[in-house]
Amino acid sequence: MKNIIVERIYDFLKNYPPFDVMSKNDLMNIAKNVQVIYLENEQYIFKQGEAPHNHFYIVNDGAIGLFSEEFLDLVDKCDEGDIFGLRSLIRKDNYSLTAKAIEESIIYSISSELLEDIINRNTQVNKFLIASFATNTRNPYSKQNKGKLFANIDVIQKNDSGFTEALSADYSKNPITCELGTSIKEAAKIMTNKRVGSIIIIKNNKPIGIITDKDLRTKIATGKFSVDQKVSVIMSAPVISYPDKITIAEAQIAMLQHKITHLCITKDGTPNSELVGILSEHDIIVVRGNNPSVILKEIKRAKTVEDLKSINNKTQHLLNIYLEQQLPIFFVSKIISTINNTITQKVIEITLNKMTSNPPTTFAWLALGSQGRSEQLLLTDQDNALVFENISIEDYSSTKAYFLKFSKIVTNSLYKIGFEYCPADMMASNPKWCLSVNEWKNQFENWITKPSEKKIMLSTIFFDFEKIYGDEKLVSDMTSSIYNSIHKYEIFLNYLGLNALMNPPPLSFFRNFLIESGGEHKDQFDIKAKAIMPLVDAARLLTLATELEKVNNTVLRFKKLAGLEPQNKDLYESCINSFKILLRFRTTQGLAHGDSGRYIDIHSLNKVDRLKLKGCFKPIKDIQELIRVRFNLAQMM
Repeated sequence: MKNIIVERIYDFLKNYPPFDVMSKNDLMNIAKNVQVIYLENEQYIFKQGEAPHNHFYIVNDGAIGLFSEEFLDLVDKCDEGDIFGLRSLIRKDNYSLTAKAIEESIIYSISSELLEDIINRNTQVNKFLIASFATNTRNPYSKQNKGKLFANIDVIQKNDSGFTEALSADYSKNPITCELGTSIKEAAKIMTNKRVGSIIIIKNNKPIGIITDKDLRTKIATGKFSVDQKVSVIMSAPVISYPDKITIAEAQIAMLQHKITHLCITKDGTPNSELVGILSEHDIIVVRGNNPSVILKEIKRAKTVEDLKSINNKTQHLLNIYLEQQLPIFFVSKIISTINNTITQKVIEITLNKMTSNPPTTFAWLALGSQGRSEQLLLTDQDNALVFENISIEDYSSTKAYFLKFSKIVTNSLYKIGFEYCPADMMASNPKWCLSVNEWKNQFENWITKPSEKKIMLSTIFFDFEKIYGDEKLVSDMTSSIYNSIHKYEIFLNYLGLNALMNPPPLSFFRNFLIESGGEHKDQFDIKAKAIMPLVDAARLLTLATELEKVNNTVLRFKKLAGLEPQNKDLYESCINSFKILLRFRTTQGLAHGDSGRYIDIHSLNKVDRLKLKGCFKPIKDIQELIRVRFNLAQMM
């Protein structure tokens, strides 16, 4: 006679990793021995600092919150199919978080001893557990790509935006709405009566526009529009929409990018489906009360460089918190880069107000290197440049003098805020890097058509530029000139390829780390030159070769390449994961030692971290082999 309860447990478990790759007999054996636990709201499973149980848990129904007792913060929320309590078991260490039900829940308790034999026999289950341990995630596999291993500290749910975070956004599931034919006066009354700061305009229950308190202040109170007009004349449209699984990270980034305070939540994440909720800036609960949106508002309100210096200190504090909370490094880099870019924009605005005259022509301020790739997390040195519109010969000297004076003030201000001067003087205040569009084009063509070791080095820095302020057309012209020159002299890519192979995987014959043999950093590992830059260089080369314009970020470059080359998708994804791990290593080391994090004392790392670091080197070897073959570099070496 069948045991109905065991059958139900079996049917549930088989849908989730690592159970989905187990044999029927193994999984049935686990199902027979599962302990079913019913939890009331607020009931504890384990507490921070408690010795680990001899079993781990999977959520069948309800929700389990993982809390940091030290800061009284909800760090993660586990829903149906999520595993928790596994990391402490593998580490044989006390629980680092507290787990308790945040609503009535049913969880399955699974004996760790029961899995030991299966782990030894099933490599896929083994990989899952190792990945969960190495990544500090509940489930290190993607739901969309079941079986794909994530080797970085990421969470499961990913969407097209690419942003992930351990915390889910709690949105209002009862959005206040009105129809297109509603008058502004009627809409305002509804908002007042319902005590809300926004109202969604719908058609067939699909969101087509939104009105907020700000719209009423700026468009109605100022007399621009009459309250008797229809809501359509003042609503913001189209709306920015997301699916109901949106995370805090995604919400923060979306609001920052679109400069809005409300997101519509729809069934499929597009405005073409049914409205199910509204998420406002006030709804976002940020870890330990830190909100990058607040920092950005402070930057925009700042009047002096001194104000910006104080605000920048908060940015570094925010970075510390995000890393301590083990948030995905890609999300962290996007937030910190946005803040750094906004600080630079504000410095430029302050400087322009100080100048005795307006700019003589249009210009653009460019970030280079890691900041240009949106990968600058620590306060490293400045790398920037300036481009201005072509002007007549008679006006050239005065125009360049203006922009050099301007650039000097900007770079000095950034230094006062905390951004060190570039030791190599690769800054816009240097006449070499403050040029007209044609001068930049000619310089790029010279580097490409007459390559030398120095010119290749300059290309790797200056080709990763991003506009921070100014005329977008100038920047587009510079980008186009690079590809035009490469078309004329494609062998440049081969030279760039040789440069990308200069730092092979940093392990000796005996798989020891290749460390510095002398100098100030003797016996330390150069994580930037020997691990991070080979991946950065490879991504840049391959995107230049495939003419992927306006994609500077290393992770995004590899993602684009994975889409273009399905046959190499696994390799590019492994490069992404390795890059994220390396970037986190460098950042945490830099914060711990108050420096750039470039040099790491390998002996200070525990065994797990050393193994994780070594695991990043295989993708470097593989991507360099791809480059060696694709660009026929064996003949040139």
